Amino acid sequence: MNKNYYAILMAGGVGSRFWPVSTADFPKQFHDMLGSGETLIQKTFSRLSKVIPVENILILTNQNYNHLVLEQLPQVKQEQILLEPAMRNTAPCILYASLKIQKMNPNAVMVVAPSDHWIENEDAFSRNLIECFDFSAKESVLLTLGIKPTFPNTGFGYIEYDKTDNNNIKKVFQFREKPDYKTAKSFIDSGNFLWNGGIFIWSVKSITEAFEKFQPAMNVLFQKGIESYNTSKEAAFIENNYGLADNISIDYAVMEKSKNVYVLPATFDWNDLGTWGSLHEKLEKDENNNAVVNAKVILENASNNIISSDADKLIIIDGLNDYIIVDKDGILLIYPKSKEQDIKNLVSKI
Repeated sequence: MNKNYYAILMAGGVGSRFWPVSTADFPKQFHDMLGSGETLIQKTFSRLSKVIPVENILILTNQNYNHLVLEQLPQVKQEQILLEPAMRNTAPCILYASLKIQKMNPNAVMVVAPSDHWIENEDAFSRNLIECFDFSAKESVLLTLGIKPTFPNTGFGYIEYDKTDNNNIKKVFQFREKPDYKTAKSFIDSGNFLWNGGIFIWSVKSITEAFEKFQPAMNVLFQKGIESYNTSKEAAFIENNYGLADNISIDYAVMEKSKNVYVLPATFDWNDLGTWGSLHEKLEKDENNNAVVNAKVILENASNNIISSDADKLIIIDGLNDYIIVDKDGILLIYPKSKEQDIKNLVSKI
């Protein structure tokens, strides 16, 4: 394996749209959402470790989840876990991790990947990743893996690229925010738009230069800790300074401002597993399109439902269509799939 390959595995999210299974104390990345025998973070770590040395994979997570990472990834050492004392979106944590990696290895190329995505055909993922690493090692670029859209999804951001570019890796024109249905359909029809999957690849030199240019205040803040990174003084510096960083995503902070952004259209199937409906798409289903996770059920006149339960009980459903039915730790959720985006708001009210 190439010792210059590194990964930042982002595992700090709460996943509130998967409530009541995903909670602030035990979020979705630490659950076996697919019933595969592995949690989402375990599957992602395993996928990355096929290309990247295990000791070069850093996990970014909230302080509250440190014990869960150590339990589920016993091959990881404590110093590989970067603990965020405050929630500040993706830009600050990526800069922090990048400066740590730069101090370890100034020749590093790295991938930033969410810990809770579903990826089919992991060999294709590995090939795509190595192609991006090779390109990033030679060129001063910020790269992303774009997902070929299969329908006009209004829940994803889009990447518009140069359709005249015949190379595998294409120049990005612009990032587009989550569109309405009509706009999303026009994106699909134009043929040069990809879903933004939130997977980024770059050299440590390219990304730190981008932060220096586009986020000077944040860069100065984290540069103050250079002496402490990878030493016993690091935790204290981060505890005292991390919360001072702007709450901003890597897309807004850097990607949308940069002129050297490129995209590789991915050759693997992908799903962000952001909602119960997206999980339903990836699970095995019966003849009426019902998906069942760890539940004992009898279904009559029921279709297009997802049923999940950790209770030792028989669940009988008659006459329900397009519903989310989840029985977890004393909470029973029966909710229309068409309103799944509202679960996040429901959780905040509770």
